[in-house]
Parts: sequence; C-alpha cells; structure tokens
Amino acid sequence: MALSRRMAAPVLVFLLLLIASEMGPATVAEARHCLSQSHHFKGLCLSSSNCANVCRVERFPDGECQTTAGTRKCFCKRIC
Repeated sequence: MALSRRMAAPVLVFLLLLIASEMGPATVAEARHCLSQSHHFKGLCLSSSNCANVCRVERFPDGECQTTAGTRKCFCKRIC
C-alpha cells in the first residue's frame, strides 16, 4: 500500500507533462505585411539592412531586398 502511494505522485506528474506536451504551444496569428517599392533606394539591392535603413527614412518600419523581373529591388514593408 505504501509503495503504491509513493508511486502515485510521480506517475501523476508524468501524465500531466505528457498531456501538456500533446497540447502543444498556442498558435498566434501573424499580421500581414504590405510591400511598397522604395522611392529613394538607388542601384541594386544587395543588402537588406541598407534597404531597411532607406525605408526607415521613408517612414516605413522595415525593408528587404527582393528579386523582381531578374533584378534585386528594395521593398519597404509595414503591417497592413
């Protein structure tokens, strides 16, 4: 009897952990990003950090280089 009570707590903790891991993390919906080609970026976009800096001057929170029609262009992005 004493052995079964001593084993009950670890078994219960194990089952709770198993159930919690099966539930998985809560999923969070991500916001959509709207893209707009930069008006001030000149030349080929080779560095997304440079693009992001130019986009911040244009009052966008971020920017990234993307390939369109075979050329790399700077696109500024914000949450829609």
